[in-house]
Amino acid sequence: MEQFPRGRMAIVGAATYGMGESPGMRPLDLAAQAAVLALKDANLALADVDALFVCTPDDALSGLSAAEYLGITPRFTENNRTGGSAFHSHVITASLMLEAGYCDTALIIYGSNQRTASGGLVSMRLPSPYEKPYKPLTPMSSYALAASRHMHEYGTTREQLAEVAVAARNWARLNPEAFARDELTIEDCLKARMVSDPLSVRDCCLVTDGAAAIVLTRADRARDLHAQPIHVLGAAAATWYSGVDQSGDLTVTAARESGRRAYAIAGVGPQDIDVVQLYDAFTINTILFLEDLGFCPKGEGGRFVSGGNIGPGGSLPVNTNGGGLSCCHPGMYGLFTLVESCLQLRGQAGDRQVADARLALAHANGGTLSSQATMILGTADCV
Repeated sequence: MEQFPRGRMAIVGAATYGMGESPGMRPLDLAAQAAVLALKDANLALADVDALFVCTPDDALSGLSAAEYLGITPRFTENNRTGGSAFHSHVITASLMLEAGYCDTALIIYGSNQRTASGGLVSMRLPSPYEKPYKPLTPMSSYALAASRHMHEYGTTREQLAEVAVAARNWARLNPEAFARDELTIEDCLKARMVSDPLSVRDCCLVTDGAAAIVLTRADRARDLHAQPIHVLGAAAATWYSGVDQSGDLTVTAARESGRRAYAIAGVGPQDIDVVQLYDAFTINTILFLEDLGFCPKGEGGRFVSGGNIGPGGSLPVNTNGGGLSCCHPGMYGLFTLVESCLQLRGQAGDRQVADARLALAHANGGTLSSQATMILGTADCV
C-alpha cells in the first residue's frame, strides 16, 4: 500500500477567475487573481503561503515569476509539467510535504489567456519523430486515433460520442460561469465540421481564457480556517508514454492504474462516488476514463453515456460544470476539476448541485492520453 496521508490534508480554499475571455490579461495576471480569491475563501493571506505550485503556458520558470508577482518568499516552489494532470500531481507532492511538516500552506494556481492571445488550442508537447511525417493535427489526431480504435474494437458510434458533448452542454446551461451555454443536440454534433476523423468540432474542447486556484493544508488546521474543508482521501498518478504512437493499446489509458491506486488509498470504489469530474478535452476521453476508472466495463463506455446517463438527472453526474467541452478549457483543465469537486461537496454549485454529494472523483489527463492522475475527495464525515 502506498504511504499517502489519507484524509489528513484538506482543501480549504478554491476559486476560478476570468473563465471565457479576459482580454488584456496575461496568464500570470489571471492566476494571481484566482490565488487571491482562493486565499480569501480559506481565510488566509498571501503571507501565509509557504509552498507554491504553478504551471503557466508561457513561462517555463513560472514558479519564480509567480512568487515574485505575488510578493511571497515560499520555502518551496514546484513547476511540474505533465500537461493537464500536473495540478493533481501538485496535490500529491503538497500533501506529502504537509505531512512531513515541511510546509503549512500550499497554494496551487494556473492561468492562461489562450483564447485572447492566440485563439487556438496550443500543444506544448514536442512532436514525435514517428508521427511527424504524417503531419498530424496535434493534439486532435492523437485522440482521433483512440476514438477510431475504440469504434473498431467495441462498436462505439459517433452518436455515442455526441452524447458526451450534449451531456456536458446540458450541465453548462445550469452554470452561469460556463462559456458555451446555447442548446446543443445530437444532430448538431453529427452535422458539425470534421476536424480529425472521427472527431468533429463538437467533439473537441473549447479554447478559452481562465484561471483556477486551490489552497491545501493539514486537516487539523483546516477546521479553524473553513467551515467545510474538503479532505483528500486518495490520490495517484501514472505515466505510460508521451506520444500515442508508443501506446500498447489505444483503448486503455493509465487511468486504469491511477484509479486503482487512488481507490485503494481512499478505501472506496467507483460504486461509492457521488459526482465525477473528468478531463474531457475530447469526447472520447470521457468514455475511456469512465471505463478505466471502473464505472463501466471496457468497451461499454459508449452505451453507458447514452440516453443522458451522465447528464443532469442521469444515474452518474459527470462534469457538472460543463467540463472542458462546454465550461472552459484554457489549455490545461485539470485544476478546474478540483474546484468543481469542492463546490459540489460543499453544496455550493447552485442549479447544478448534486444532492447529498459526499464523495467526488476528480481525474486529469496530460499530453495525448500520456499522463493520468486521479483524486478522491470527500466531506469530513468520509474521513
